[in-house]
Formats: sequence, structure tokens, C-alpha cells
Amino acid sequence: MALPQPHIVALLCDSDFKKRPDTHTWSHRDGRPFTDEEQATALRATRSDFEELNAQMTRYKAYAQAKNEAPDTLNQFLAPFMERLTKKTLGNAVELMTETEQAEFNRLLTFASEPLRPFTAYTF
Repeated sequence: MALPQPHIVALLCDSDFKKRPDTHTWSHRDGRPFTDEEQATALRATRSDFEELNAQMTRYKAYAQAKNEAPDTLNQFLAPFMERLTKKTLGNAVELMTETEQAEFNRLLTFASEPLRPFTAYTF
């Protein structure tokens, strides 16, 4: 089986796969129609290219789901620390954490607070 072609996979990742009646091409995710050259390139996609696209989309969907669940995940992580506190503040909870737990807290807090990244080829 042929290897995925990165330039074709990247183009497919930016496609909405809806044929435009005005240009008879697909469109980019932002609505711009494919050029004739881009359409010809997309139509040369192989099974490997579509399998790679599917693998990337699967990873992105997992990322998006984790991102949507991040506030709950952060709350679940903090719950045991908060239960041990009389004065329930993040600062007090962090003082109870080991260095490893603090690193995980910082990772979860950053993940929960940054905006959802758009699907982009070879990012996920």
C-alpha cells in the first residue's frame, strides 16, 4: 500500500467535501472554493490518504471531547484536595499537592483555559 501523501492529506483536512455548484469544486473549510489545481490534487487522493485523514480526524475528535470535558476533569482532580481543606481556595489546594500533582494540575488548568484549536492537518 502506498504511503499517505502529506500535501494531499493537508488539502483534504481543509476540505468541506461539498461540491460547489458555481465552481464544480470542493471548498476549503472557510468557504473559499478550491482552485482547479487543488481540486485535481484532491481527486488524486489514494486510500492511504483518506485513511490518514480519518486517523487525524479521530485524534482531533478525541482532543475536542477531552477539551469539552476539561472543566469537569479539573474539578474531579481538585475534589480530593478541596475536601481536605477548611478554607477552600486553589492556593490552599495547591499547597497540599506533590510536585507531580502540581504539574498535573497546571497541565489540566492550562488545557481547560486555552481555546479549542481548529482541526488542522498533522496537528493532532
